[in-house]
Amino acid sequence: MDAARDPAKTTASGRDIVVVAASAGGIEALQAVLAPLPPDLPASLLVVLHIPPTGGRALPKILDRAGWLRSAAAVDGEPLRHGRVYVAPPDRHLLVRDGGVHVDHGPKQHGHRPAADPLFQSAASAYGPRVIGVVLSGMLDDGAAGCAAVERAGGVVAVQDPAESAYDGMPRAALAATEHAVPLRAADLAAFITEQSRTPVGAAPAPGGAGTRLEQRAAVMDPPGTWSGMTCPECGGPLNVRSGGLPPRYACRVGHIWSAASLLDGQADAVERALWVAVLRLEERVRMSERMAAAAEERGHRRSAEVFRASARESDEAVKTLRHLVEGVAPVSGEAEQPEG
Repeated sequence: MDAARDPAKTTASGRDIVVVAASAGGIEALQAVLAPLPPDLPASLLVVLHIPPTGGRALPKILDRAGWLRSAAAVDGEPLRHGRVYVAPPDRHLLVRDGGVHVDHGPKQHGHRPAADPLFQSAASAYGPRVIGVVLSGMLDDGAAGCAAVERAGGVVAVQDPAESAYDGMPRAALAATEHAVPLRAADLAAFITEQSRTPVGAAPAPGGAGTRLEQRAAVMDPPGTWSGMTCPECGGPLNVRSGGLPPRYACRVGHIWSAASLLDGQADAVERALWVAVLRLEERVRMSERMAAAAEERGHRRSAEVFRASARESDEAVKTLRHLVEGVAPVSGEAEQPEG
């Protein structure tokens, strides 16, 4: 492999690790960013787009057609190469360590897998000042903590201008979490990436991340912070909250991590699921009560039949009430965008 195109073997380098996060409204922004990038870009791009676990695998093809750089779904263990775009596959986190790409089925963060924060944090840990963090259109605040980690490690952060973004939640959250993030139009982010990739920076830590993985395993067994009095919407385990001068983060023993906004969103989803289960059980109770009433009527037990009919009416009214409640449980965000084509 040509060492000049292998970030793991590059000793003198510009910012050659570009991590990109997008969610709702992000596909068009990704295309706008990739289109002007030159084919000889001395950097590797790693992309996370929020998609459902069963989402299609069309995104790499869409991005491959967007510009000069080759885009493909990330494969666990493959080495990083300059001039390539690595796309997180559905239901897998995308990480960088040991000079290569890793895909991981670890716990969801902010209700997502893939999520932006794990990618950004792993890149900051492994490559320090050589990292460019980019946050595009999306709801809520995934990527904000990751951008803060990139900036603390000496990297730089740019976001799609919130005024241009289809959904400005993620760009605004990244701006709020950092001191020096630059807001730019999607089409102008390519020039920023190209310039930064060709500007020499200080030495980065040796690619690895083993210490980070040990810390992550310890944090899962004993999450830092204090008990929040709440449970994880994903697994039901107790949530610890940690602030320490930063926006609060909530973590359970499994390793699910939430911001305040994503936790509120996850709670809304959990409440809706619970209400639909209750609706199903009550509808079954209506049907069973009606069958019991009919059977009692056939046997001439009119009083028993009326008791069962009253039970059916009561359960039916409860169903109507719960359906009304479900309509009132509005999540903070909408559905994640699914790529087509």
